[in-house]
Amino acid sequence: MIARVRSGDPGAYAELVRAHTPIALRAARALGAGADAEDVVQQAFLKAYYSLDRFDAGRAFRPWLLRIVTNETNNTVRGAVRRRLVHDGESALSTAAPPVPESADPAAAALSSERNRALRAAVRQLSDSHRLVVTYRYLLEMDEAETAEALGWPRGTVKSRLARALRKLGRLLPPDLSEDDRPTADQQTDARKDHQADQRTDRARRNGPEGGGARA
Repeated sequence: MIARVRSGDPGAYAELVRAHTPIALRAARALGAGADAEDVVQQAFLKAYYSLDRFDAGRAFRPWLLRIVTNETNNTVRGAVRRRLVHDGESALSTAAPPVPESADPAAAALSSERNRALRAAVRQLSDSHRLVVTYRYLLEMDEAETAEALGWPRGTVKSRLARALRKLGRLLPPDLSEDDRPTADQQTDARKDHQADQRTDRARRNGPEGGGARA
């Protein structure tokens, strides 16, 4: 597809835009663009088009585009990003939540709604960086490598911030919330192990062999 765009195919980029507009809009809204989300995404696609000569065709287009969306959202909303992130992050999470089946009884529907509110309230209390990593990994369903590329963070940073975010979510959620709605023990343990492994690697790099650099 990228090769077709670069060769001047007039319909190729339109196909890319149609394929990636939904997730780009979700990302912009979750990052706080609010009513400006469509303008942000249009500007991001325009910048992406004029930057295609610098795009590595061997890499995935989606995380590269979402990194542009992230930067463009931050540039557009500036001081308002934190205030809008709270409101629109809630809306995005609410939209992403599975609907209650029409056949569900009123008590089940009320319980599901209460769980969603509790989850949104917990996410709202996270720091901006923790909310970002949770949004990209779970709301936008991006894998670790895509999240790192989209946010412009090293993979180790994605791991460590996700580990901290999941631990904090576990503490913030009310004790009576269904276990299905909580970060699982395996998720928290895996994230914590990844974070600890990254910390050991970083210490080894700083200290060198035997803590004193390489020997002659």
